[in-house]
Amino acid sequence: MDQPSGRSFMQVLCEKYSPENFPYRRGPGMGVHVPATPQGSPMKDRLNLPSVLVLNSCGITCAGDEKEIAAFCAHVSELDLSDNKLEDWHEVSKIVSNVPQLEFLNLSSNPLNLSVLERTCAGSFSGVRKLVLNNSKASWETVHTILQELPDLEELFLCLNDYETVSCPSICCHSLKLLHITDNNLQDWTEIRKLGVMFPSLDTLVLANNHLNAIEEPDDSLARLFPNLRSISLHKSGESWEDIDKLNSFPKLEEVRLLGIPLLQPYTTEERRKLVIARLPSVSKLNGSVVTDGEREDSERFFIRYYVDVPQEEVPFRYHELITKYGKLEPLAEVDLRPQSSAKVEVHFNDQVEEMSIRLDQTVAELKKQLKTLVQLPTSNMLLYYFDHEAPFGPEEMKYSSRALHSFGIRDGDKIYVESKTK
Repeated sequence: MDQPSGRSFMQVLCEKYSPENFPYRRGPGMGVHVPATPQGSPMKDRLNLPSVLVLNSCGITCAGDEKEIAAFCAHVSELDLSDNKLEDWHEVSKIVSNVPQLEFLNLSSNPLNLSVLERTCAGSFSGVRKLVLNNSKASWETVHTILQELPDLEELFLCLNDYETVSCPSICCHSLKLLHITDNNLQDWTEIRKLGVMFPSLDTLVLANNHLNAIEEPDDSLARLFPNLRSISLHKSGESWEDIDKLNSFPKLEEVRLLGIPLLQPYTTEERRKLVIARLPSVSKLNGSVVTDGEREDSERFFIRYYVDVPQEEVPFRYHELITKYGKLEPLAEVDLRPQSSAKVEVHFNDQVEEMSIRLDQTVAELKKQLKTLVQLPTSNMLLYYFDHEAPFGPEEMKYSSRALHSFGIRDGDKIYVESKTK
């Protein structure tokens, strides 16, 4: 049988991992393996292969010599064949069937939608635990065939495949724990719920950038659909606060990612985080950041104050739950933290006492000029002392002419003493 035109897997493997291009190196996944080669092999003693092979964007269209693949790839556990020109599942099967230890396979951005995956071919994938089919336009029929033949599949990536609907197989896949199905067009909840039926053991569901309209499902039904879901990503989805409240129906949910949600755009970054945390009492991580006990309490108190003046018919149910927990809270006092710009002080000179207002942004030298007329002394002959009426210490000499008055901490009621140097 003629080989398809183009570069073969073995041809690219020889080129990339020859000693000239891939010298010995150490590190996780990089351990060099020098296998025994078939008698008379032209590659004998030439290839140094790690257990993780990366052959992306190499123009691969076919497998090449299967005996050579078997001889050199017996130890390989991870294989990246993304962005090649593989369009025939039979060629993929020839490669994978000769890599017996394979657990991770990336076939993203290969035109595999141009052929049909038969069960006999899919059987060669049986040991794979993590499979990436992003931008492969793999049909649901192909996905079903894979699920039937991969009994230990734990992670599946189906992003950028232009899905608008989900097709359920006749048999559930109980092994799958993680599903990435981002950047498709799954806007209707009736399609998303099928994923719960297909993957009842699902732990992590990444639905980002599908523009899901709403979660239209009774609370008890949600709990049954996704009984083991621990993490969900809903970037750019959801239309109302009710959709966020629905997440409380997932009994084991701990982590949520909600970025680019149209509903949250009018709020500040701080308001978004606090309002979401307060609505999701069981979530311990939001948008990748851990929710501490202190942050949760702050958020829940903020939530109460946020809705305190809202008409009762518009107040969310969570508000009443938090009122039971904390009671009704008074609005936080508005504290002006801006530095004081002036102060009323008593100026003491000889036996005279004069109350006057001084600017605190001026320097000691400028204050002396202001006092010159009052005390009838030239600035060069003037000594100033500042006395804080609440401090336990005595007066402080204001000896540095360029020092700003605000640095003394002058407040209303404090005293300035003026003395003559020639006294």
